[in-house]
Amino acid sequence: MSPKFLDQLSKGIPLEPLPPPGTRNPNVPHAPVRKVPLTPNEHEIAINNALRYFPIKYHELLRAEFKEELQNYGHIYMYRFTPQFSIKAYPIEDYPAKTLEARAIMLMISNNLDAAVAQFPQELVTYGGNGQTLSNWAQFWLVMKYLCEMDETQVLVMYSGHPMGLFPARPGGPRVVITNGMMVPNYSNPGDYDKYFSMGVTMYGQMTAGSYCYIGPQGIVHGTTITLLNAGRKYLNSSSLKGKVYVTSGLGGMSGAQAKAAVIAGCVGVIAEVSLAALKKRHEQGWLQEVAKDLDSLIERIKEAKINGEVTSIGYHGNIVDLWERLAQEYEKTQQKLVDLGSDQTSLHDPYNGGYYPVSLTYDESQKLMVSDPPKFKYYVQLSLRRQIVAINTLVEKTGMKFWDYGNAFLLEAKRAGAPVEHPDDTSRFIYPSYVEDIMGDIFSLGFGPFRWVCCSGLPEDLEKTDQAAADVFLELLQDKELDPDVNVQYQENLKWVQEAGRHNLVVGSQARILYNDCAGRSKLATRFNELIKSGELKGPVVLSRDHHDVSGADSPFRETSNVTDGSKFTADMAVQNFIGDGIRGATWVAIHNGGGVGWGEVMNGGFGLVLNGENSATAQSLLLWDVNNGIARRAWAGNKFAVKAIRKEMERTPGLKVTLPP
Repeated sequence: MSPKFLDQLSKGIPLEPLPPPGTRNPNVPHAPVRKVPLTPNEHEIAINNALRYFPIKYHELLRAEFKEELQNYGHIYMYRFTPQFSIKAYPIEDYPAKTLEARAIMLMISNNLDAAVAQFPQELVTYGGNGQTLSNWAQFWLVMKYLCEMDETQVLVMYSGHPMGLFPARPGGPRVVITNGMMVPNYSNPGDYDKYFSMGVTMYGQMTAGSYCYIGPQGIVHGTTITLLNAGRKYLNSSSLKGKVYVTSGLGGMSGAQAKAAVIAGCVGVIAEVSLAALKKRHEQGWLQEVAKDLDSLIERIKEAKINGEVTSIGYHGNIVDLWERLAQEYEKTQQKLVDLGSDQTSLHDPYNGGYYPVSLTYDESQKLMVSDPPKFKYYVQLSLRRQIVAINTLVEKTGMKFWDYGNAFLLEAKRAGAPVEHPDDTSRFIYPSYVEDIMGDIFSLGFGPFRWVCCSGLPEDLEKTDQAAADVFLELLQDKELDPDVNVQYQENLKWVQEAGRHNLVVGSQARILYNDCAGRSKLATRFNELIKSGELKGPVVLSRDHHDVSGADSPFRETSNVTDGSKFTADMAVQNFIGDGIRGATWVAIHNGGGVGWGEVMNGGFGLVLNGENSATAQSLLLWDVNNGIARRAWAGNKFAVKAIRKEMERTPGLKVTLPP
């Protein structure tokens, strides 16, 4: 029997009695106030759009309230209807839905909105500054009600956070189909997003926020760890990062993983963060080991850690531009190279709404100016980006430091700000690579990407059993005497990851794990998990999913497809085909998004969730075969040698798979 408070989820929007007026909870962080680029008529439409979720008798009362929210925060979140119980991933049997699949989706939505997981929980922002699970609290209540009511002959259709309703559908098809931010192409620039989000008719789902598949910062820890290890091999010609210093920024949503990843990779991670709340959160969670109060003490600590070959993570409460400029000055003064690797993980997909805080202003000053005077705030952001690039360029040119763009539109926005980042021989390229272009692209082309699963029982011991199952699968795969050497390296590193994952305390929220894997590994794991579920060794079902940042999941010319060199990196057929293909192959839910990582209008990406129930291994095999090899085939057609050999191997393994290849 579900806890009594969860029974509220089946009742829809709470109206009888109406909850008391809501306010922003001062004990949790909040999304930056957004500008409202609406005409008086559009302003009225936005309020009416929010009111249509409620019976007419409540409109007079709620109208003034929603008008105030829109004016004060730039969006109508409906704070009055924030749930008064703790939202988190409860054991699956606690959710009051008719079907196993619906209960699993409710669990995943709950995890996305858990205050320990979400970046701005009251604004339904899971990560990335504006990546929402849903757009307002009325939608939350309606979605949960529909999921409680649905049976196996219905599908819930989601339009950018809005539950359009339950529609009859065949059993075996997706139970939820999600689109986020789909726009007519000529209306898909950042200004359009500001306008239509304010009006409540679209939203930014980031990647796994709007597809209900976020698993906390663990989701990016593994990828960042792999990036650092491969950067060490590629740039430093070393398999060890001992005594190497990695400087970056951001400890908020996804970027909060950087400190943990640096330690797992074995280096000194130095991360600047302007938000004291975000820095404290990561430090208290144990993800960040040290905090430096000022630049003088930070510089001395970097020198000490570098000399001693320490492995640690150091957070600096301050602006990343100040840090880069001080590092450049320190080199000019001492000729001592302090930094080996550098990047940036500020949310520059949304630079003028809190995604980037300029060095010229304090955190609080920025919060105010971005609303009161957007053009002036933009001026300071672009000035700050130019200064940041000058300092980075100095360190690269004079010390040999290696720098890459982390797929957050850093170089794109720096170029737009007038910073010297264009490649001298090709204005469509930058002087620094994207981490996918230079480090991770070939790994994607081999078919490896951020596979993940969630143990729906909520039991840590179930996660331990799945970790062991994953290690066993890798050991089996490594027995293949004809295993490709490039694949062997990936299996070895990922075996080490999953064997050590438990001791790194990566779980925040649901009992989940991320593991870079290829089609063979994913398929074997799905079968093994189903066997454990059927035998009763696992005490509940398992949700399979992945980051959209994967082999086939995202068409993103400045990130996921930046190493596609046949001119097709600006097309989006792959991500759309993947969404459709996953749906017809039995995914429990599917999602396709505009935006994610590098920004609105800059990427199309999609994902899926599949509930393993002990009986559906054949469905999992079909789905995973497509979900991985769609992207490998596209990359092979573009001429990537790693993708060509990977898809040739898959065609040998899989009857009926025939892929068009270049000569």
